[in-house]
Amino acid sequence: MNQAELELKDKVVEAIKQVYDPEIPVDVFELGLIYEIKIFPVNNVYVSMTLTSPSCPSAESIPSEIEQKIREVEGVNEVSIELTFDPPYSTEMMSEVAKLELGFM
Repeated sequence: MNQAELELKDKVVEAIKQVYDPEIPVDVFELGLIYEIKIFPVNNVYVSMTLTSPSCPSAESIPSEIEQKIREVEGVNEVSIELTFDPPYSTEMMSEVAKLELGFM
């Protein structure tokens, strides 16, 4: 990735960090729900993500909220969100920040 793509990726991460799982007081990035972020030419953003469970009540709202926040980032062209449950989510995917916040450490 070149410098401009790295800067855009940082802004995308900051945008994603504004989205929270309604049932957990930690943002979806720190929770480990974001598996991959790619920046393609002409600032197209691809995000591979999961949810805490396939039956999560926010299954539709979280990905669409993430997409909306990324679209608000200056310079972003297209946004593609892929939802996957492979590998299945586990609390081990949380950042140390999230684990501290939720009392796992």
